[in-house]
Amino acid sequence: MESWWANAIWSLTPSVLIGAFFWFVVRAISRADRTERRVYKQIEDEERAKAGLPPKRQTPEQSSPATDPDPTEGPPQ
Repeated sequence: MESWWANAIWSLTPSVLIGAFFWFVVRAISRADRTERRVYKQIEDEERAKAGLPPKRQTPEQSSPATDPDPTEGPPQ
């Protein structure tokens, strides 16, 4: 029976390691993209300010619900 468990562990180890490596690579790419977008937005905002242009409006996808009140909601009662 010990040999069965050892075979099961040895057969699953490569899949687990490759899966962990793939997860790490995708996570690193995602974080790098998020950081790059944030820096690009900061640079764009600085350049617009230097040129005397108004700040860019946020699209609905960029705004968060915590900062923008829902226009369909009435005043709190």
